[in-house]
Amino acid sequence: MKGTLLRSEGVVLRYVNYGEADRIVSVFTAPWGITKGFARSARSSRKRFGAALEPFTQALFYWRQGRGELWTLQEADLMTSRSGLRSDLDRLALAGYGVELVELLAADAADHQRIYQLLCSYLDYLEAGGDHAVARLLFELRLVYLLGYIPHLLHCSECLKIFANEPVRFDSRRGGSLCRDCAGANDLEVGLGSIGSLARSLRISHQQFEGFRLGATTIRDGHMLLSQVLRQILPREPNSLKFLARLGARES
Repeated sequence: MKGTLLRSEGVVLRYVNYGEADRIVSVFTAPWGITKGFARSARSSRKRFGAALEPFTQALFYWRQGRGELWTLQEADLMTSRSGLRSDLDRLALAGYGVELVELLAADAADHQRIYQLLCSYLDYLEAGGDHAVARLLFELRLVYLLGYIPHLLHCSECLKIFANEPVRFDSRRGGSLCRDCAGANDLEVGLGSIGSLARSLRISHQQFEGFRLGATTIRDGHMLLSQVLRQILPREPNSLKFLARLGARES
């Protein structure tokens, strides 16, 4: 109801400074998904907001619903700042990539609760020093799954043949994995073992990152496969992806 004070947990995706002291904040919440709030005097009022409006922070937010999509953010109680993400450039870049994917893809999602849990678990795993390649692959795969875009993996997307020790091709535009008879000459070739590992990982809780051990081949194949899927569904290329590519070039 308009004017009623509402409360929800949320993770800050990003903010834009407005005027002399105000800030417009994009937050992902479990009940409503992406919520944008106008935080008056946010840059000068440490009492009402403190450090709770920085990207990746998790807080309890108090809102008043306004006209249109922009609500009024009254105050915020910090739960966790995830300051460790800002102490390492690679972790910071991957965290930025994760929140940008959510902002680009989850605006109209139905399952806000599980996407919120996935995002929090991903950020916590990165802050704790988790494996960067595993974190990115599992986050992309699970987000695609929760959004309903997961491709066929263990059987041919066209003839429905179940794979058994044979070459597998992949084309996201045709639904996912393809057998040799259905595949085209230019389709991506991926290992059956990699496909199996990705499928098995979806049977585990979307909040679990710790304890996963994925081989280099699975990481490589999964990255190629999910890059195809994301290019197909994203409205634009994420700016953070360009930054990640520059970091990768620096390390190679």
